[in-house]
Amino acid sequence: MGLEQCRIIQLPRFQDPSGDLTFIEGTHHIPFDIRRVYYIYGVPAGSQRGAHGHRELQQLIIALSGSFDVVLDDGRSKQCFQMNSPYNGLYVCPMMWRNLVNFSSGAVCMVLASEHYDEADYLRDYDRFLIEARGQET
Repeated sequence: MGLEQCRIIQLPRFQDPSGDLTFIEGTHHIPFDIRRVYYIYGVPAGSQRGAHGHRELQQLIIALSGSFDVVLDDGRSKQCFQMNSPYNGLYVCPMMWRNLVNFSSGAVCMVLASEHYDEADYLRDYDRFLIEARGQET
């Protein structure tokens, strides 16, 4: 898999004078069952989150409030996605290094994950990620 698999998914949006509503159904709106949900908030100015990859995990990243950028890297090329809408989610496929940067004040990032937390699925060393992403086991 590569960057071409990662994409913005527009989620259902119902607008009403009393407030908007967006919902997500696993395997219907996104290509996986949702097994875990977490959110990131209170990120200090200039800080970044992420800086890791996953061997198997799939994710949908959503800016519930405010904005931030997600830089994806498949080991061969990189692409930056600006997240600033609660009805758009970024689908992140396996074997993708991710950095979340440029958080606005008050930004809230929600992540839907295809699996429960598993430390063995994480790639926290970029050089190791590159070896595995390029299929060059040592």
